[in-house]
Amino acid sequence: MMTRAGESPREEKGEFRQLLGYTAAGYIAGIALALVLDRLGLQRSAVGQWLVRTLSGEGESLFEGFFAVRQRLRRASVSMAEAYGWGKLVGMAAPWLIDWVSRTLGVNVYGVEGFYIPYFYALSDQIGANVSGLLFLRRQEATWPNAAARYARNPVMLASLAVILLVPVGLLLARAAGFSPTTQLYTALETMAANLCWIPPLIGWLAERRGKREEENGTR
Repeated sequence: MMTRAGESPREEKGEFRQLLGYTAAGYIAGIALALVLDRLGLQRSAVGQWLVRTLSGEGESLFEGFFAVRQRLRRASVSMAEAYGWGKLVGMAAPWLIDWVSRTLGVNVYGVEGFYIPYFYALSDQIGANVSGLLFLRRQEATWPNAAARYARNPVMLASLAVILLVPVGLLLARAAGFSPTTQLYTALETMAANLCWIPPLIGWLAERRGKREEENGTR
């Protein structure tokens, strides 16, 4: 189980490394689809952008959701990585609704005012993961203050929160500077740049490695 001192998720034993690989798979799938759609002359296809953004920004959520389901089927003990995966799967549908409502209301999805659309494609699942991680900590603690204290010491949750808060600023500045996703490739690249969901699993993986080294040193 998680240690209270370093908050290293030792029980996952490489699970965060698996989650990290899922992001790369989503990036590759998003780029590949974008190139195909651009070649077919569908640079501004709304359906095409939906698919490209889903793969580039949420492709890993599908894989991480499958990971969480597999953990439940294996009846493995509930871990932070599994809770993280469930949260991402639950949170991935929100940007679809936001995107289509925005288009229906006439929002210029290519201009500055549409900066929030790639944000939600890239990070709505991250928001879900962050909330799910907090609830995971709450189930392990007697009170919310104790859960919040563990949250504040957990490097994965803190990295996740930083990504959630900083990415929209970068997207807004890029749109204000003139960037516009006028092709499917630009759509994929913008979403990938915003999709920093690989950072929290990377932090988790590094924490796992550090915990393993400390454990090995302690047994010598």
